[in-house]
Amino acid sequence: MNGMTAAAESSSKERSSGLEGRVAFVTGGTRGIGAAIGMRLASDGASVAAGYSRDRETAERWAEETAKCDVPVSLHQGNVGSAEDCRRTVQEVLDEHGRLDILINNAGITIDRTMLKMDDEDWYRVLAVNLSGAFFLSKAVLPHYLERGSGRIINISSIVGEMGNIGQANYAASKSGLFGLTKTIARESASQLERSGRRDPDGPGVTVNTVTPGFIATEMLEGIPDKVMDRITSQIPLGRLGRPEEVARVVHFLASDESSYITGQIWAVNGGMDM
Repeated sequence: MNGMTAAAESSSKERSSGLEGRVAFVTGGTRGIGAAIGMRLASDGASVAAGYSRDRETAERWAEETAKCDVPVSLHQGNVGSAEDCRRTVQEVLDEHGRLDILINNAGITIDRTMLKMDDEDWYRVLAVNLSGAFFLSKAVLPHYLERGSGRIINISSIVGEMGNIGQANYAASKSGLFGLTKTIARESASQLERSGRRDPDGPGVTVNTVTPGFIATEMLEGIPDKVMDRITSQIPLGRLGRPEEVARVVHFLASDESSYITGQIWAVNGGMDM
């Protein structure tokens, strides 16, 4: 059998490298890293639901472009910082697509000030969107995953959550908080699957992981002065900013069946900046 055992061949057939028939919900999914993630998943056959906050025009342009992949695409407006909006948009995706297989908690905001100048609302708002939103969205999708015995949650953190950054105490705390959230949901979902008898050792399972991009060439960096950008780039061993598509490749792998033995892990995409 060309070196493959019957068991290995059977297992390889059960795991699909494509995402046909899967449905992904990407928050903050119509620009930057989120847009690249949605396009990558759509190009591999997944139906994609994209969450956005305000810019309907940009969202519709993204949907039109992504629909060229010949997959169903939908848009869902809401505030990730609102628990009720998180529950509502997840239900919208389920109602429109009939299922939900992949949740990408990508939405995030920054309100940068040094700690002594940061007011209460600056702190609470960033934590609400970047961390609490991931909690409420994950909580909303998890019952569907556990009932079916499969699903993916992928959180998008940041190198700032690992290293800290001047003027970003709120952002760093929110992104670091995703590490603990990821590992806890991963442990709980594995335990609950075992107790329910729905854990299939040959299936894709329920996994929860985090990707930590470094400095990526998106709109978030456009306002940084050239001198500051040069200093940032000089600290990156590979000598350049990352591209949204490079983050999307890692997310695509974690969304696929090939990653079924990986859960509770932190995946860095930062050009070696944290070595």
